[in-house]
Amino acid sequence: MSAQTEALGAAAPPLRPWLGGDPMRALLWRDGTAQSAAAFAAQAERVAAELPADSGALINLCERRGAFLLAFAAALRAGVPTLLLPARTPAALRAVRQRWPLALAVHEPGTSHELDGTALAALGVDDDAPDLSAAPSWPLLDTARMALVGHTSGSTGLPQAHVKTLRALWASNAANQARIAAELGAHFTVLATVPPQHMYGIEMSVLLPLLGEAAVADAQPLLPADVDAELRRLPAPRLLVTTPLHLRALLESGLQLPCEAIVSATAPLDVELARAAEQRTGAPLIEVYGATETCVVAARRTARETLWTPYADVRLQPEPDGVRIAAPQLDAPILLGDLVERQPDGRFALVGRVADLIEIAGKRASLADLTRQLLAIPGVQDAALIQHDAPDAAGARRLAALVVAPTRSETELLAELRQRFDPVFLPRPLKRVERLPRNALGKLPHAAVWALLRA
Repeated sequence: MSAQTEALGAAAPPLRPWLGGDPMRALLWRDGTAQSAAAFAAQAERVAAELPADSGALINLCERRGAFLLAFAAALRAGVPTLLLPARTPAALRAVRQRWPLALAVHEPGTSHELDGTALAALGVDDDAPDLSAAPSWPLLDTARMALVGHTSGSTGLPQAHVKTLRALWASNAANQARIAAELGAHFTVLATVPPQHMYGIEMSVLLPLLGEAAVADAQPLLPADVDAELRRLPAPRLLVTTPLHLRALLESGLQLPCEAIVSATAPLDVELARAAEQRTGAPLIEVYGATETCVVAARRTARETLWTPYADVRLQPEPDGVRIAAPQLDAPILLGDLVERQPDGRFALVGRVADLIEIAGKRASLADLTRQLLAIPGVQDAALIQHDAPDAAGARRLAALVVAPTRSETELLAELRQRFDPVFLPRPLKRVERLPRNALGKLPHAAVWALLRA
């Protein structure tokens, strides 16, 4: 058993600090000014003390990363779990409150909010400087305590809730920290273009600064010029956390994007895009593999390798209906719907998803492969294929497509597809749209795709 497993796995100590690293390290960068871990902790302690004793949980609606960090840390310190909504809608909030009727929803001060909630300003947040004459030590918490409840994206069906204990968060963060430290060392600064309300955002822009040695920027820039400008304000080494969709837009801007490493997830990363990113920035691009159910469990340098390398003590067992994953952060192995080919050295190739495999009129194909062919058509900027739930008059469950292609007509697109697709896979209908209903991570919720197709 490795040292990591002994420290963080099944034999993990029953107590762990709620914050990691040197108290005097920079934890949060806001408008060019760093806040130390000690100052941040003092602020979080004040918020934790104001949380209602009977709330039982905290629904974190904060959109600014600094506010999200503060609310998350306060909940952790108070020993109540943070609940993440599967979508930022009143319906999603109502669904979560059915299970947690006393949960307190919080949002950052000074913002109007369509969802019910309490502003952080009402929970003791102030700008008083704490007494830092002596570096504080972090109180210890029970690692078995529920710390976070995340939800799957809903891209393949209804969102599912998944509970994370403090032990699980420490274990998954240790693995991410080790992989990034191999490129940048233990101390680095994160700039994330992804929101903190999802597991990828949580892992790369919340847990790394809270439980590790990293600092993180409060900003969440979207426009390429803003991303470039914010990177230039941050101290090196800098880690850019983003998605393939956003990375493509950043590269098309022509800006330099000064950073020392990049992390990408949420969708498959094209090899040519990875190579272009490394050539532009001179920084290694790490693609990570995981899920809400498992957290990140593997990584690869996509510009240079096709195979994925599992994190320490992660074991993958291919099965007919997916891959079963065991990891230090998991109490029991979890089955994911990905099809993998494992190599003798433990590395593996992703060959598709169980949900992607379709059969129409006796012919089989992969939705992911068909989508790649659709995206390869000149003028297509974005696209999604989906299979009808009900069969047509001939008894076949046909495909439908949403396509973003401002300069191409539907007739032209279908003519192109006839050159690439077997006739049974031609989408019916193929609908041009201005944009796809992607969420903040670039994923396509199943229900939103169907709603747009039927509109």
